[in-house]
Amino acid sequence: MAKTIKTASSNKKNETIAETKAPIKLTKQHKIVIGSLLVLFSIALLFAFVSFFIYGQQDQSAVGELTDRSEIVENWLGKFGAFLANLLIYKGFGLAAFVFVRLFFLTGIYMVLGISVRKLKNTWFWDLFVIIILSILFGFFATSAPELGGTIGYELNLFLQDYLGKTGTLLTLIFGLIIYIIFKIKLSPESIQSFFNDTKKETNPTVNTEISNNKNTDYNLEEFAVVDEEDTIHLKTNGTQFEINKEALKPTINNSSDINRDPIAKPLAMEIMPPPLPEVMVGAGESFVIETAPEEDIIEENLASRLVADFGLFDPTLDLSNYKFPTIDLLKEYSTGGITINQEELEENKNRIVDTLRNYKIEIAQIKATVGPSVTLYEIVPEAGIRISKIKSLEDDIALSLSALGIRIIAPIPGKGTIGIEVPNKNPTMVSMKSVIGSAKFQEAEMELPIALGKTISNETFVVDLAKMPHLLMAGATGQGKSVGLNAVLTSLLYKKHPAEVKFVLVDPKKVELTLFNKIERHYLAKLPDMDDAIITDNAKVVNTLNSLCVEMDNRYTLLKDAMVRNIKEYNDKFKARKLNPENGHRFLPYIVLVVDEFADLIMTAGKEVEVPIARLAQLARAIGIHLIIATQRPSVNVITGLIKANFPARIAFRVTSKIDSRTILDTQGADQLIGRGDMLYTNGNDVVRVQCAFIDTPEVEKITEFIGSQKAYATAYLLPEFIGEDSGINLDMDISDRDTLFREAAEIIVNAQQGSASLLQRKLKLGYNRAGRLIDQLEAAGIVGPFEGSKARSVNILDMSSLDQFFNNEQNK
Repeated sequence: MAKTIKTASSNKKNETIAETKAPIKLTKQHKIVIGSLLVLFSIALLFAFVSFFIYGQQDQSAVGELTDRSEIVENWLGKFGAFLANLLIYKGFGLAAFVFVRLFFLTGIYMVLGISVRKLKNTWFWDLFVIIILSILFGFFATSAPELGGTIGYELNLFLQDYLGKTGTLLTLIFGLIIYIIFKIKLSPESIQSFFNDTKKETNPTVNTEISNNKNTDYNLEEFAVVDEEDTIHLKTNGTQFEINKEALKPTINNSSDINRDPIAKPLAMEIMPPPLPEVMVGAGESFVIETAPEEDIIEENLASRLVADFGLFDPTLDLSNYKFPTIDLLKEYSTGGITINQEELEENKNRIVDTLRNYKIEIAQIKATVGPSVTLYEIVPEAGIRISKIKSLEDDIALSLSALGIRIIAPIPGKGTIGIEVPNKNPTMVSMKSVIGSAKFQEAEMELPIALGKTISNETFVVDLAKMPHLLMAGATGQGKSVGLNAVLTSLLYKKHPAEVKFVLVDPKKVELTLFNKIERHYLAKLPDMDDAIITDNAKVVNTLNSLCVEMDNRYTLLKDAMVRNIKEYNDKFKARKLNPENGHRFLPYIVLVVDEFADLIMTAGKEVEVPIARLAQLARAIGIHLIIATQRPSVNVITGLIKANFPARIAFRVTSKIDSRTILDTQGADQLIGRGDMLYTNGNDVVRVQCAFIDTPEVEKITEFIGSQKAYATAYLLPEFIGEDSGINLDMDISDRDTLFREAAEIIVNAQQGSASLLQRKLKLGYNRAGRLIDQLEAAGIVGPFEGSKARSVNILDMSSLDQFFNNEQNK
């Protein structure tokens, strides 16, 4: 008891000491003021040093009398400048003190620009190193002019000569200069040889200019992304023999607001040379005449090359060239970004797992813990001879011993020789969208459509490419995070893609989940020409939109065929290189992302009318840049059919209520053991990855859409091609002579049953589907039945047989 009280008191003491030693944070205004002061001080120091070498001898008498105002000095910085110059040059390092001017100037510039000063530590180290070397070197050669090496350099030189002699001192100084040249200037024999080789060669000035431009356009994102030292791991107790996987607990980058988000188009470094003309040999007796082949294709290639040389690559973002990507400051930080390890909880859970397995005569050779935001993964290595299935069967027993919800056993972990036991943390850490968007993994992701979903158990940002999925299926019970997951997907694309590069088709049967994106309609959304709202909330309009996307898909495949390319990336690259003529219908093709928030509701109201176009898009639309994201809260087999599952390899499962639903969405169990609140499993046909979905609240989405909506936009939303359904294309003025011989009999059946459907005519008249469909079309043209209404039966406009007889009599009298 006394030991525990002592440990608790020591913990409190450590916490109070940590609080008192917390670093003082400088605001942006403070950094600008201090940085400006350092820049001006470096300039003043330069003037003081230069004037010291001009008037230093005259100012010697006034250096020691700073308080005497009658003393006159010639230094350009007055008495203070004379004192500083005398201190740093004469009594200090001599000529080498000029390096201090560079150091103070660079430090001030970095603070004014908001760049981390910690990056200067390498510069400070090497500059201080070269100050000492140069000071001793000048002191070695300066016997009559002591101010060249300063007092420090002269005394250090004498100290080295006493022990090493003049020759040893000179060799030591030369060795120090060699260290500086190799490690700081990075000069090597290979670089010297290449320099002399380059000077001998005659280089093309245009090529040199192009190479230098390429170097200027490249930038390293790590220079702007700064890792905050406060995002560290806090241990609640010190001593333990329990192994913790600390490699996975790396702090995230969450202050990337300074990252340059403007897209930079790198110039195309290509040698514009016409290909050699093929030669044709024409026989003429014993001699041969060489004729050149026609030049049509070559002229076209040369024209494209000249266009690129004159105008450069085509820029699809030119219409909105001043568009600014949303800043990371619009997102809210819900946590510090670090994970607090509760050492007592880890030890307690470890002991319970070991004891439970030991009760069933299962010995553990090794156990390791990886702490994540909401779940801790315990990796165990059983003793030799232990069957994995035996540990798998103890899932409920381990959950009982830990008194935890959502125990999940992975036996074995793919790619490792261990068995994983996932245990929820008692105090889970919320994963904010800001920490995910600001992470280096997302910022540096070289993907076509990068999506930041959240963080894995190892606390790594989980980023996937929608273009390679190529479609995403999301399922989970109500309130488990599907809508937040959709917002995270859309937000990721808004932060990375320009409005000219991606368009969204949003289907929201709930009418409230995606309405905030109405503000970016003319930037990012796509719709049919006759629609008022870009976000579709009426299920009756979904069918036309899906079929319109199928028409867009067919049109794009025609463009790819004419351009002789295989996918949208190759097509757009060819269009940017001005090798495709817009007068022939070619255009830059943006990616189109279809988002359906509640797919089960569409299946209930429209049925096959929705499933067929979605299956077509899922099968064919990948190559031409149309990608589907479908979410549903009821992952049953009649909603997620086999036809849909076959074309949606990438799936996300939030918490579901039963193992059957988990197998329906993932083809394996595990989703029923999640803990909810954004806890999800992701699979792309291979391994299943557990991810804590990033949380983004409605006010954050509203800020982002307002930021984008307040900027200059296109005249209208991206217009999809019009779709004219087969049923709406019936000729209402159909000739009576073209009617089917069974037309009257079919009309009598429809009127008697008061139900207009082709299946009814198939059963009653024993017809095939095609003929029954034609009869329905003719009955609609005659006005006997109403128009097509999705999965519902058509309305019948004639109520009884007497009205039908009167209808036919009127037709005969015409």
